[in-house]
Amino acid sequence: MELYLTKILSVFAFPLGAALLLGLLTLLLLLLRRGQALPFFILLLAVGGLWPLSTPYLADRLLGSLEWRNPPAAVESLPQADAIVILGGALEGVQPPRLVPDLGEAADRVLHAARLYRAGKAPRIVVSGGNLPWDASVASEAEAIRGLLMEWGVPETAVLIEPGSRTTRENAILTRELLEREGLDRVLLVTSAFHMPRALGAFRAVGIEAVPSATDYRASQASSATLLDYLPDAKSLYRSSVAVKEYLGYRYYRLRGWIAATPG
Repeated sequence: MELYLTKILSVFAFPLGAALLLGLLTLLLLLLRRGQALPFFILLLAVGGLWPLSTPYLADRLLGSLEWRNPPAAVESLPQADAIVILGGALEGVQPPRLVPDLGEAADRVLHAARLYRAGKAPRIVVSGGNLPWDASVASEAEAIRGLLMEWGVPETAVLIEPGSRTTRENAILTRELLEREGLDRVLLVTSAFHMPRALGAFRAVGIEAVPSATDYRASQASSATLLDYLPDAKSLYRSSVAVKEYLGYRYYRLRGWIAATPG
């Protein structure tokens, strides 16, 4: 129930959902003829919030404030580990009309893990990721990622899967259980850069010795802004929504005590 509740409520906390909700409230007040000042103020709040969140300028800064806590690191600079852990969210499930999984927006996670393995950074790869209750995929994402890694040359014997987790918290708990069974300690944690602060804190909170190896950076560090950086576009609104979602998730995990203090 908690999983469904957080997914539904979060929709109206994201920029687009919040703006639409405020717009509907404005229409309702106008229909009820409850004066003009309050509806105007609410509509101004909706538009005034949606515009800046839809600009590349703000989207880069919101995402960057998460991503730059763990800047890109060259593979050769990373320490040796017992395993490389990939978190799910990288592939589209095998749902009709798909016959095989499609690469998702965060598929860099899989590529980066394969790169680390080929560089000899760890002898094992652990893939953590199950399906949400409403996901009609025929196999877990962990199984799908294992198949993709094998296509890219990683031996099947080197890949362990944890197919039951549905959240970052469950990623951490179930991965810890798997690592303990296999006698593995230090891991290189691979996930999208914006997700790394929450993921790293969650893994360390359950006692896993995790070293961040972020990928899938989405924010740019442009030296100066142009006029186009202040004009709204759909992609920037999406990127701002990703950042807002992650900040809400991070705060929620902090409130629940599911995150350990992390540097940066």
